[in-house]
Amino acid sequence: MIYRQAEIDDIAQIQFVRNAVKENRLSDPALVPDRDVEEYMTKRGRGWVCEADNKIVGFAIVDLVENNVWALFVHPDFEARGIGKKLHRIMMDWYFLHTKEKIWLGTDPDSRAYEFYKMQGWKEAGNHGKMERKFEMDFETWSHGHV
Repeated sequence: MIYRQAEIDDIAQIQFVRNAVKENRLSDPALVPDRDVEEYMTKRGRGWVCEADNKIVGFAIVDLVENNVWALFVHPDFEARGIGKKLHRIMMDWYFLHTKEKIWLGTDPDSRAYEFYKMQGWKEAGNHGKMERKFEMDFETWSHGHV
């Protein structure tokens, strides 16, 4: 597995992974156009990918403008191999190198992602919309558990 910073040329494969997931599926893939992915990777924050056999099998994107995890997805054929955990660590380490602001995300409480974030040390912080729970992570908690 190769982990590296995402590039604009990766967007088609990132979208393929995003639309292949079994949980947190988009009702309409057009809700997240390529231009949004590019903006979050290049202007608002940064993205990373995991490649296996020259194909992207997972990605993570963090937003420094709104201080949130914009996306973290692994293709279903590559789940349970530690890819999400490694992408999460790379993303969070980079985020806290650039800001000490608390970071947040929203996820479905009935998803595996909900348990994943709890296991990574994220703390619940109420509801996010009607269907999601909000999680937060602060610099002190991250640096204490992951230095």
